[in-house]
Amino acid sequence: MNYEDIFSQRGGDYDRAMRTFEQARDEEFRLPLRLANVTPGEVVIDVPAGGGYLARHLPESCAWHGHEPCAALAGDGGLDQALLPLPWSNGFADLAMSIAGAHHLIDKRPLFRELRRVLKPDGRLMLADVHEASAVARFLDDFVGDNNSTGHDGSYLGEHTLQELLETGWQIVSAQRRAYSWRFDSSESLGRFCHQLFDLCKCGWQETAEAARERLGVTEDASGCQLHWELHFILAVPAGKAAKT
Repeated sequence: MNYEDIFSQRGGDYDRAMRTFEQARDEEFRLPLRLANVTPGEVVIDVPAGGGYLARHLPESCAWHGHEPCAALAGDGGLDQALLPLPWSNGFADLAMSIAGAHHLIDKRPLFRELRRVLKPDGRLMLADVHEASAVARFLDDFVGDNNSTGHDGSYLGEHTLQELLETGWQIVSAQRRAYSWRFDSSESLGRFCHQLFDLCKCGWQETAEAARERLGVTEDASGCQLHWELHFILAVPAGKAAKT
């Protein structure tokens, strides 16, 4: 199943989980913005944008523009639409963000070409997604895939992704795996969030929480419960251009 098929079917539950536990993944949105060095006044595009979760983490004077093909995630009462082509003119944006959605695309090169087209010549791309060798990838393809309604067989990031970016007109500035946490007030909140987010219809929230603890790791302290997570963060610029510092 492709991105559109998956989230047309289970996007509503995903969005409800994100709205109910609004701050759980804050670090997942703030970290790539820091790595991309977002600054006030920039035009930022977000693809695929889900329910626009990134927008509230931007500096106030930034202009956020999201493109989400699945109406169930977009939450605007509209119709499903194609992911590509992107709906912006050439050289529209300063910064392109793609967070945790591209692993549902088997061939990412058409997306990379379109992102290159709509960026300004001195723009940047921040691609943040699951690395193929990570515990997160195994958790998603094994536990999540075995227990949800659509299965899960991700096309994750790796060395091949860097080559695909080079082939589509990009220059790699940095590529790094970074660990962080999803944060909750309790183990029950962690279990309920993941259970709804991933559409785990074949198990309960308690089993979900236990699987997350065993496969990913959980830290509990006075501040609450933190689920260990990580993504691979790739910063790229149009070929031949210097990175913004």
